[in-house]
Amino acid sequence: MSIFISKCLKTFSVLILLTSTFSCKKIFQKTQPIAYSEYAAFDWFEYQGKDAVFKSISKSDDEYLNPILAGFYPDPSICSANGKYYLITSSFVYFPGLPIFESVDLVNWKQIGHVIDRKEQADFSGAGVSEGLYAPTIRYNKGQFYVICTNVSGDGNFIVTATNPAGPWSDPIVIPGVNGIDPDIFFDEDGKVYITHNGPPPNNISIHNGHRAIYMFEYDLKNHTIASESKLIVNGGTDMAIKPVWIEAPHIIKKDQYYYLICAQGGTAYEHSEVVFRSKNVYGPYLSYEHNPILTQTFLDPNRKNEISTSGHADFVQLPNGDWWSVFLACRPYGMELYNTGRETFMMPVEWKEGWPTIVDGKKPLPFVNKKPNLSPSKENIAPTTGNFVSHDDFNNNQLDYIWNFIRTPLEKWYELSGGKLYIKPRKESIHTETNFSFIGRRQQHLQFEASTKLNYTLTNTLQTAGLVAFQNEKQYLLLGKRINSEGKTEVYLEETAATVNAGKSIILAKQELKDTSKDLFLKIEGKTRYYDFYYKTTEKGEWLLLAKDIDAVILSTKEAKGFVGTYIAMYASLNHFGEK
Repeated sequence: MSIFISKCLKTFSVLILLTSTFSCKKIFQKTQPIAYSEYAAFDWFEYQGKDAVFKSISKSDDEYLNPILAGFYPDPSICSANGKYYLITSSFVYFPGLPIFESVDLVNWKQIGHVIDRKEQADFSGAGVSEGLYAPTIRYNKGQFYVICTNVSGDGNFIVTATNPAGPWSDPIVIPGVNGIDPDIFFDEDGKVYITHNGPPPNNISIHNGHRAIYMFEYDLKNHTIASESKLIVNGGTDMAIKPVWIEAPHIIKKDQYYYLICAQGGTAYEHSEVVFRSKNVYGPYLSYEHNPILTQTFLDPNRKNEISTSGHADFVQLPNGDWWSVFLACRPYGMELYNTGRETFMMPVEWKEGWPTIVDGKKPLPFVNKKPNLSPSKENIAPTTGNFVSHDDFNNNQLDYIWNFIRTPLEKWYELSGGKLYIKPRKESIHTETNFSFIGRRQQHLQFEASTKLNYTLTNTLQTAGLVAFQNEKQYLLLGKRINSEGKTEVYLEETAATVNAGKSIILAKQELKDTSKDLFLKIEGKTRYYDFYYKTTEKGEWLLLAKDIDAVILSTKEAKGFVGTYIAMYASLNHFGEK
């Protein structure tokens, strides 16, 4: 099993309405902590969500909050099995990859592992942050779980299987010859299996920019081979007369006598939407719903209060009572299509009208609060994934919690958990490179938040650093760290790197000399939607000292940074941070 299988005893207590606390309690403590003199030692890490919208909402016991997975959890897919529900999302080059969650009520989601958690399954070395694993689909059939996905930095489309959704999952089984992404696997009632995917336009001839198509072929699951020729089932999108763009993320669902094909359309930005087609034959022809899209926020006032935008990329699941629900991605911008939290997972009921599905009547505003599904509520205390909460990790376990990720696949182990500390080994790899540099991070899940940690690291030269970083990619980050400056003085500093600032070269925005270089250093980032404050102190009970205020963190927005990911808050160390880039 993966080193990420958590044995952490988690406790969850309600502090105030919509505010919760989660901490990893000690279950494993070495009596003789090992000395890691060359490592950066992190004593604890605390994250607090402080979103104003969650503070202002009144929620009853029979209601739930959107998003159901706050922060960078895009492209959700869902299935049911044995009275429980399982949800996975894209993860790109973060490792372990494809986080998997379990729920009995569709509201309280417990992460039970990752689908990709071994270096033998995927190596993201040299891949860009927005490459890697795209748009998985999870399904259950005859005692077996299946995940089909695209590794755009590896062998393309693949399938992995497991009898237990918590793992272990198989090594990837590559599906050769598929020219496209976002695959779906559908198990028909007659035993046949079909794979549907996004691909280039017919004959690779684009009629307009963004012209894509949806294809389907039969798949031999026993021998893991393609069993038929690929067939074009949707060309372009809902109506070629309006030049639809980026038809993708297909899922086939069968209800009554129809096969329903749901797809994302419009791209992953402001014009994102979900559309639907149907046919009585699995290969079509598929008729586009005359009232498409079935979900979008594009036509709403962008200046509305508590805006939710960019909705689409949906998947459906049916409940035992016959109700249907949908999970999909959407965003919470703080203005002008700007969001640092990335694309998040939302959930709403599906309403069927004259044989067609719709979500919030297609074009109504998505709510932050909605009535819960008709399911018995979970009795388990589960770490919150939405609303305002406090998450504290004191590193007293012998394994990292599932919330933590590396950037790209670690090919060697360079961290240790010992004596109630997380020791990160600084290496020559730095944050400026597309490598597995020494970085252990978690998602920024709120527009307003605080993240803090306690660091002890003895510097020996001017090339080294360790600290706390708000990270979008190697060219877009804000680093609060400790270093030795050119005069030989140890200081705490704030570094900004952004492609559009200072010709992309890193700059020091603020710095302050540290008198006692052997002391612990406490670091804190406070996010206030677009602007972040940075603090430090040198004693546990001391007051936080402001290093830099109202730093524009728009560089951490997906729009400014480009790509498809959200911001991570991470512990970082390097032997060569100030060396040659």
